[in-house]
Amino acid sequence: MLSKEIATFKDLRYEVRAYACFLFNRNIKNHLPTIELSKVYEGLQKICREIGDVDAAYILNSHGTQVIETITKHTQVQSACGINFNHRAYFYRAVEERKCILTDPYPTRNDGELVVTAAYPIYNEKKELQYVACMDFEMHQAIKLVQQTNLTKYFGDFSKVVYFCLSAMLTMVVFLLFIKGILSIYGAVFHFKNLDTKEIFEATILLTLSLAIFDLIKTIFEQEVLGRGISEGHKVVHQTMIRFLGSIIIALAIEALMLVFKFTITEPDKIIYAIYLIGGVALLLVGLSVYVRSVYSVSIKNES
Repeated sequence: MLSKEIATFKDLRYEVRAYACFLFNRNIKNHLPTIELSKVYEGLQKICREIGDVDAAYILNSHGTQVIETITKHTQVQSACGINFNHRAYFYRAVEERKCILTDPYPTRNDGELVVTAAYPIYNEKKELQYVACMDFEMHQAIKLVQQTNLTKYFGDFSKVVYFCLSAMLTMVVFLLFIKGILSIYGAVFHFKNLDTKEIFEATILLTLSLAIFDLIKTIFEQEVLGRGISEGHKVVHQTMIRFLGSIIIALAIEALMLVFKFTITEPDKIIYAIYLIGGVALLLVGLSVYVRSVYSVSIKNES
């Protein structure tokens, strides 16, 4: 899923850049008295052999003109040697920032797939730009660079299965709560002449809890199983937490109201327990208010 790969790359962007820069620094010498194109080419070939998953690798001169044939896995690629690419972001960013850079995803000229380019400016000892070494990675290749072992992938797949099973079980709980709430409403309507407010309150609590749990399931399933909204994970989690706690508070407040009515009519000496529950609801409201304010403050700080 392309959207998932883009979101994953956004989270791993700095790791991918750091690893690409490490490969360049280790295999291509910089700031030497004389920079030989053959040595730069050998270093680039060594990187390609080491990591294997490179869509394309090439070298540009100080003016942005490609000076070697593209090292690529694609068999039918037109020669780009002699073509000037000084208008490309990977060239002018590397020259302007004078360091190894990593671009945003863009369509490659080879097959139209989304790629990212790592570009490494090479200077002589007089700090004069000589060449810019470039490597293109497809999205999944870039992500794979920083996935350490197959164990990481297997654990990720196992986690998805666990989250899927938990989501399915929680969905059954929601279904049961929903059915029970509907039956309570049906019973109250069916016995309208002898309407029991307790059934109405119970139905409201059950439906409120089912809504809160469903919100939680939705977030877990979308993030952990489908991989959607990864880049905005913290924001989504905060919103879900606020809705979930709000639903719980509403359910507890209704239960406290029920106890007030019940103890007032039948057991006035036990009304203190209803007051304790109301106090707990008030504390939860205060805690939720502090939580919402802290989340809002952090969001404003990050946006600024």
